[in-house]
Amino acid sequence: MLRFHAVLSQAATRVEDALEMLLPSTEVDVAKAMRYGTLNGGKRLRAFLLIETAGLFNAPPSQADRAAAAVECIHAYSLIHDDLPAMDNDDTRRGKPTVHKKWDEATAILAGDALQTLAFEILSAPQTAPDPNVRLKLITRLAQASGAAGMVGGQALDIAAEHASSPLTLDQITTLQDLKTGALISYAVEAGAILGKSNAANLHVYARNLGLAFQISDDILDVEGDPKAAGKELRKDASAGKATFVSLLGVEGAKAKAKTLIDEACEVLKPYGSTAENLRMAAIYSIERKA
Repeated sequence: MLRFHAVLSQAATRVEDALEMLLPSTEVDVAKAMRYGTLNGGKRLRAFLLIETAGLFNAPPSQADRAAAAVECIHAYSLIHDDLPAMDNDDTRRGKPTVHKKWDEATAILAGDALQTLAFEILSAPQTAPDPNVRLKLITRLAQASGAAGMVGGQALDIAAEHASSPLTLDQITTLQDLKTGALISYAVEAGAILGKSNAANLHVYARNLGLAFQISDDILDVEGDPKAAGKELRKDASAGKATFVSLLGVEGAKAKAKTLIDEACEVLKPYGSTAENLRMAAIYSIERKA
């Protein structure tokens, strides 16, 4: 996976360069918190998927970098808010204090809000795509993927499950994670095709399966992972009695499920041949990663 880590790092550098220019740089606390929460490391997998898919459909790299930065703003906002005491109540993220711990809860909420709106500001600019119809489609699909019918809806289901009278079933967990984790990953794949004025419908299975496999891997790492490598507290799901892919399938069953999903995802990429090799490696990475 050394080659994949190299191309993932290249994509991360590209999107971080874009974010450096797009994020506010004033000394106001909320601006500093936005930069801290967004430029605080991370795999940049969503940005990578968007950049790679955009390349697959011959979209200009500069446009892909801006769209990828918008996705990373949404992802960063979701993490800042997820870490809050009213949500997951985490003190560390990527080995550093969470935004509400470094500043306060109000600043964390406002930083997340501002990152969300910045994402749509980035997508609305002509530099992201000269064609207004492309920009409108990027904005519409991101709103759907990140709102109540997507990421936010999945988080709401996750919170509700903590107070449910009985644990979630496998189908319910799958639906939850399709929204909470998978919706933004699917958008990243779709957005690259939108920039290339192409249809990514045939990549839907790839994106959905990768998103689910990524979450299954997270559930496995919560049980088997190293907190130092993860940069956050682990074993929280089990202590909270939370239903996960691991709690329902067992570790080995969850690993087998993730492998089946990735095998199917790689099969979808075959028509693209060697041009989709980096996307294939991303799928494999999603279940082989250690953090």
